[in-house]
Amino acid sequence: MFEDIYFEYPLLAFLIVFFIACAFFCKQRASAIYFPHTKDFMHNSVSASRVLFFLKWLGVIMLITAMMSPIKDEPYELEPKDGYEIALILDASQSMQAQGFDNANPYSTRFDVVKEIVSSFIKERKNDNIGLVVFGAYSFIASPLTYDENILNKIVSQLQIGMAGQYTALYTSLAQGVNLLKMSESKSKVAILLTDGYSTPQIDKVPLDVALDMAKKESVKVYPIGIGMPHEYNSEVLVKIAQETGGKAFGAASASELERVYKKIDELETSEIKAQTFSYTKYYYFYPLFIALLSLMLYVFLKNKRGSL
Repeated sequence: MFEDIYFEYPLLAFLIVFFIACAFFCKQRASAIYFPHTKDFMHNSVSASRVLFFLKWLGVIMLITAMMSPIKDEPYELEPKDGYEIALILDASQSMQAQGFDNANPYSTRFDVVKEIVSSFIKERKNDNIGLVVFGAYSFIASPLTYDENILNKIVSQLQIGMAGQYTALYTSLAQGVNLLKMSESKSKVAILLTDGYSTPQIDKVPLDVALDMAKKESVKVYPIGIGMPHEYNSEVLVKIAQETGGKAFGAASASELERVYKKIDELETSEIKAQTFSYTKYYYFYPLFIALLSLMLYVFLKNKRGSL
């Protein structure tokens, strides 16, 4: 239990020198009192003094030990997982409220269907480190990369149409997805870009070429998905994004087609993600502190009971 313990503030050990010096040079001067029959009295006094001496110095030493803060580092490692690091980039612009995308639920909006299918996709990718980017007139990271599918699906369920504005900053969202994967050490970085519209030039602050250069520099493979009728989204741009980054472009005119697209992407090969090592610091100062307080309390009690010797 106490192996590999070290002190956080070892220099405080020099305080013991101060207490030793004080014991020699700061002695209390007591008045002399004459007692008859002092032989028996002195015998009891010596015995009591030894106990008080031991309790006092035990308390002092333990108190200094507690102040030095004994600690122990206990490393632990998260098991490496085989899988992708994926950025899910979802269009939440106003056009995503169009209905009729799912024949089984004609009153559901496109965004409702997308959330349901994306949630199923997340559940299937148990070994992947997945993050979430949402965009409209601007883009933001709704979730950093995480293995926790429950947290990620909870965030997906709370997404709303228009929460990032009404328009479509398509290229800015791609750049944001690349930034999400930028710090990753995985060899397999994937961005799945889903949209149902064209980029809005006045809103999209990042040019397409810049976003593509960022993706290629970070080795991010992009899988663009256009949903709705072919004329509703810019298929030429989506194909260009896929070709430039080594991915593949898809189109989905219905919920069933979109589901098949995600299943197709789910067939991606895996790669190893490095394990993460953390260190947990455990503190032990309360053990010597407890002994110090107990010793000093007992010292004060016995000293007041028997008198100063």
